[in-house]
Amino acid sequence: MKPVIMALAAASSLLAVQTAQAQDTLVVGGYGGSFETLMKEVVFPEFEKTHDVTIQFVAGNSTENLARLQAQKGNQELDVVILDDGPMYQADALGFCAPMSKGAVFDDVYDLAKLGPNSIGVGFVATGFTYNTEWFEREGWDPPASWEDLKDPKYEGILSIPPISNTYGLHTLIMMARLNGGGEKDIDPGFEVMADEVAPNVLVFEPSSGKMSELFQSQEIALSIWGSGRTKSLADTGFPAKFAYPKEGAVALMLAACPVVDSNVSEAANEFIQYLLTPEIQVKLADVMGSGPVNRKAELTEEQASFLPYGPEQIENLVAVDWDTINPNREEWTKRWAREVER
Repeated sequence: MKPVIMALAAASSLLAVQTAQAQDTLVVGGYGGSFETLMKEVVFPEFEKTHDVTIQFVAGNSTENLARLQAQKGNQELDVVILDDGPMYQADALGFCAPMSKGAVFDDVYDLAKLGPNSIGVGFVATGFTYNTEWFEREGWDPPASWEDLKDPKYEGILSIPPISNTYGLHTLIMMARLNGGGEKDIDPGFEVMADEVAPNVLVFEPSSGKMSELFQSQEIALSIWGSGRTKSLADTGFPAKFAYPKEGAVALMLAACPVVDSNVSEAANEFIQYLLTPEIQVKLADVMGSGPVNRKAELTEEQASFLPYGPEQIENLVAVDWDTINPNREEWTKRWAREVER
């Protein structure tokens, strides 16, 4: 009997190897850090089990993964890519996103999240004010309420805004332009206000989220322009941080996804994107990434909703920017920012 048992075991092992080899591999590119951990530990396992695929993850920020798509044109490694909305507009415009399959879940997605013909938002982040509630209470200040508050002399030396190379800084420039007679197609008023009235209040134009958190925790700043998700992460440490929506509207920054062209697992790629849009996964993205759900049917706790853009009223009040105008001009604006704003 022993040889028979050994033969059966060997046959079983061979079958397992053949089954594993027969499984398709889906390669997903997205953010590193907590996002990568969420994907690998919470999101991927269930999808792999129900769709009979193995998922590989390629970590990188939006700029890195957009560059990866450009470098691998005609021979793409990625099957699905997850980027910030600005780079996603570029990826779609450059032809790196394949048409998305139809699915019932798209009927539950807010129109604002429907970026382009071949890409979709999978999470909302709002760009607005992050402030130290204890500092404001100590000074007797009301919470910041308008983008124009960035000019207020009382914030001199205790304000931080990311540079234009960071989306939060770019959003600030655009809102300053819009509120002063210009906009994406006439950016001059934005630069004038930033240079003459906002920059004098800025302690540092800080691009790093880690260093921005340190500036708050070391009591060097009381106020910043930042994302709702970043604010939630800071508050989760026990720091008295709160997010405030400007009355003119917080700017929408989206996590976005698209199926990549020339994928040999295009069906799985499309199914994975639809999976990211399901209410269950939307809630997990909200909890870990601090992104508001793009699916109307996702339900957050009161605590989660206090930090994140959530529900029809808040989503309708988010401001969308014109990436088709921004992207071709961003390099020039970045150089101008260095000359005029951070001089």
